[in-house]
Amino acid sequence: MSEVDYVIVGAGSAGCVLANRLTADPSLRVLLLEAGPEDRSLMIHVPVGYARTLKDPKVNWLFQTEPDPGSGGRVHVWPRGKVLGGSSSINGLLYVRGQPADYDGWAQLGATGWSYADVLPYFRRAEANERLGDPWHGTDGPLHVSDATTRHPVSDAVVAAGMQAGLRFNDDVNGPEQDGISYFQLTVKNGRRWSAAMAYLRPAMRRPNLRVETGAQAEAVLFEGRRATGVRYRQGGRSIEVRATREVLLCGGTVNSPQLLELSGIGDPAVLAAAGIPVRHALPGVGANLQDHYVTSCQFRLKPGTVTVNQMSRGWRLGVEALRYLATRRGLLTLSAAHVQAYWRSRPGLAGPDVQYHILPATVDVARFVETQEWELERAPGLTIAPCQLRPESRGTIHVTSPDPFAAPAIRPNYLADPLDCQTIVAGMKFARVIASQPALAPYMEREILPGPAVTSDEDLLAHVREHGSTIYHPVGTCRMGPASDPLAVTDPAGRVHGIGNLRVVDASLMPRLVSGNTNAPTIMMAEKLADSILADARRALAA
Repeated sequence: MSEVDYVIVGAGSAGCVLANRLTADPSLRVLLLEAGPEDRSLMIHVPVGYARTLKDPKVNWLFQTEPDPGSGGRVHVWPRGKVLGGSSSINGLLYVRGQPADYDGWAQLGATGWSYADVLPYFRRAEANERLGDPWHGTDGPLHVSDATTRHPVSDAVVAAGMQAGLRFNDDVNGPEQDGISYFQLTVKNGRRWSAAMAYLRPAMRRPNLRVETGAQAEAVLFEGRRATGVRYRQGGRSIEVRATREVLLCGGTVNSPQLLELSGIGDPAVLAAAGIPVRHALPGVGANLQDHYVTSCQFRLKPGTVTVNQMSRGWRLGVEALRYLATRRGLLTLSAAHVQAYWRSRPGLAGPDVQYHILPATVDVARFVETQEWELERAPGLTIAPCQLRPESRGTIHVTSPDPFAAPAIRPNYLADPLDCQTIVAGMKFARVIASQPALAPYMEREILPGPAVTSDEDLLAHVREHGSTIYHPVGTCRMGPASDPLAVTDPAGRVHGIGNLRVVDASLMPRLVSGNTNAPTIMMAEKLADSILADARRALAA
């Protein structure tokens, strides 16, 4: 059994941040465990490669949900990163923080110290924004954030159409107000994906006090009584144990962190008993409170002669784009999962937007995509306007079903179980049509192809949403933080597991509520903040 100060389980966005910030103290020894491989694939580093990594089992867990009653009884594929950098190495590269009110809401729910005033310094510390600065943005952090370098006439027309439909142009949705429409900002540097591995882990790997083990899947947390003492992991066909003299830090994400807690006997006693796992410590909230953004698409056929991503991604045009990328690091190969973002309020009286749109001058085979995550682009020119509800009320669960650490847990997202979720996504579909009908898009627009002009009633629109929607890769909440008085809180606001010593969770599973946007930037912020907490605890222990 080897011995270090900290064992970090999972080299995703949060794990990479912790590895960097903790090893900045040369006296601390850190072991970082990652079940997947190194991030060497070209498809990781060329931005548009996300279309491949989203379905590549070499770098992706490709979890499957249980049949979901709210979405036609379908099984959903959930891509999650299984590689250095985690989901930041396979995601759509979109940098979105959410609304300030999201974090104030966390604090009101008992996550003390997580108001927007508390978290803004950590967003700024993480960020190296190429255009924006004080007071909302950082310019010298590890995480490079850049504007899209490639514009498209259809995307420009969508921005104009959104403004004609009543949205304002908002060139900084990560500032004080989120309402409006603009191009996305991206985690891209010089035309390459800037994952958490590139931003945080690569510099830290030069330090002698960090050891990184890939192909190393955690099997269980080790304990002495109610204190975590290390981790058992499997690598190369054998089980290995490592001792952590200070803390075990779980950074497996919303799926893997509750899974490892339950495999280690921490969770709802009824769930553990059903899975055949002895109870070490009862925490009923483990694996509960699951939230995710559910997205659906309005698709439009554009007029013949319009060149969109559909045509640019094949034949001689693709060859031209490849040469352009090699020469300039611009063009199609730098494209993110969506080009234009919009935030809209579905009804009067809301304090902020409750619908987000991901918009791209392209169309895919939706049925194939929601079933397999394969991006099969159509040949004819197209436009996709895809709404999702930002703050869903529906809640699901993630639980183990056996003591086998290599068996995937049962994921039950429970999409569209709450009537407000249904009402909001239907309203979002209707406003997508409003955007598409504006004069700015008239030179390009031919007809609606999905859900189709015959689908008009709320009931029919909802039926379409249930049958054709999918995850947009933002699961959170399964180890939510809160006070010890909250019976379903798994950790305190510093990520320390209630009732267990030296065990902490640091990832998106801590979120009490889903933020109003994509989750990678908030996860990195959370790890930055909790790294300070971990180091402060270490200093207090040393002083004592």
